[in-house]
Amino acid sequence: MAAIVSTVEVAGTPDEVFAYVVDPDRFPEWQAGVLGGQLEGETAEVGAKCTTTRRIGGRERTVVSELVRLDPPRAWGVRGIDGPIRAAVDVTVEPVPGRRACKVRIDVDFEGHGIGKVLVPLLVRPQSRREMRGNMTRLKQRLDAAGGSASDDRGTAG
Repeated sequence: MAAIVSTVEVAGTPDEVFAYVVDPDRFPEWQAGVLGGQLEGETAEVGAKCTTTRRIGGRERTVVSELVRLDPPRAWGVRGIDGPIRAAVDVTVEPVPGRRACKVRIDVDFEGHGIGKVLVPLLVRPQSRREMRGNMTRLKQRLDAAGGSASDDRGTAG
C-alpha cells in the first residue's frame, strides 16, 4: 500500500521548523498518543536510535526506530526496528518562496510482523490517517503561534 502523506504550511525558517518537527522530545506536543520521545546520544546522526512511547489501545508501548536519513534542514527519516508494527516515517521541509514559511510533508507507512500483518491494514493505517490530520493541525498551531520557533514555550502545549 502507498504511504499516508500529510502536508501543512507553517510559519518559520527551514532551520526552525526542521528542528521542531524532528525533535523526539517535542513529539508529545503535537502528535496524538505520544507520551514521550528521545533520541540516543548527544547529536542526531544516521544510525542513532529513537525511542517513542505511545498510548495504544489504553496501554503504554515503547517502540524503537533507527534514524536512516538526516539532511538538515530538509529531510529526516526513521524506520521501526522492533515490535509487530514497524513505522517508516519520512519528513521533508521546504521553504515557501518569498515568505517566512515552510511546507512540511510527512510520509508514514507501516510494515507488519506476526500479528502486525493483520493489524496494519485493519486498524493501524485507518487510525494513522485520522491521527495525522489532527497532528498536522496541532503542528501548524504550535509553529504559527510561536512564529516558527517553538523553542521558548515548552509546557504550554494544549
